[in-house]
Amino acid sequence: MTSLRVLVPIKRVLDYAVKPRITNGAISLAGQKMSLNPFDELSVEASLQLREAHGARVKDIVTFTAGPAKSADGLRTAMAMGADRAIHCQVDNDLEPLAVAKILKQVVEKEKSNLVILGKQSIDDDAGQTGQMLAGLLGWGQATQAAELKLEKDGDGVTVVKEVDGGTETVNGKLPMVITTDLRLNTPRYAGLQGIMKAKKKKLEKTELGDYGTGLEGRLEILNVEEPKKREGGGKVDSVDGMVAKLKEMGAL
Repeated sequence: MTSLRVLVPIKRVLDYAVKPRITNGAISLAGQKMSLNPFDELSVEASLQLREAHGARVKDIVTFTAGPAKSADGLRTAMAMGADRAIHCQVDNDLEPLAVAKILKQVVEKEKSNLVILGKQSIDDDAGQTGQMLAGLLGWGQATQAAELKLEKDGDGVTVVKEVDGGTETVNGKLPMVITTDLRLNTPRYAGLQGIMKAKKKKLEKTELGDYGTGLEGRLEILNVEEPKKREGGGKVDSVDGMVAKLKEMGAL
């Protein structure tokens, strides 16, 4: 039976309840409310539930983020929920999923993690690629979009149930493993005052992008961001023939 050293990557994003504001062809975050990516909250909660279920077998829960100075707020939230410590790679520009996966690979190797739990996507770019890329770089098994997560009491087997069209799919794997989380996995706990005070005493290690080598440069350039066109009102037709005629008039047929 292997001890667990869990890595939980997180990201600070525009709060899900805030409508993005577009200025000069780009999304403006100035003065906007930021919060922990909702899928990453699920990942933190999942790691804490594993500790509650398996006790001392879970030796370490470390959270990691790469972002500007204020990204440390998300790490403190994770530690207030119950994570043991945190690592903050300070970088001002956005990193692409492959670069994040390369950084995480080095963090996994340094921390000797054998289970990585991360959100299936971040709600800002919705790429949904980092977990899969990390598993590929590490040569580990992976289970994506977890709605249920179970670890064998006396072994290294991991069972993940995920929702698919028309039902569920069950995936079995073994540690070490990368798991990405979906919304129905759990309900994240509230970081209370006592947890917040404890988090202030927990270790928050700071690193820089240069500490992780080269090859992390962006490969994509966002040329422009604009609001979707407003939808026009619908219309009624009296018959199927009328609908076909209308579609032809619109150029849809």
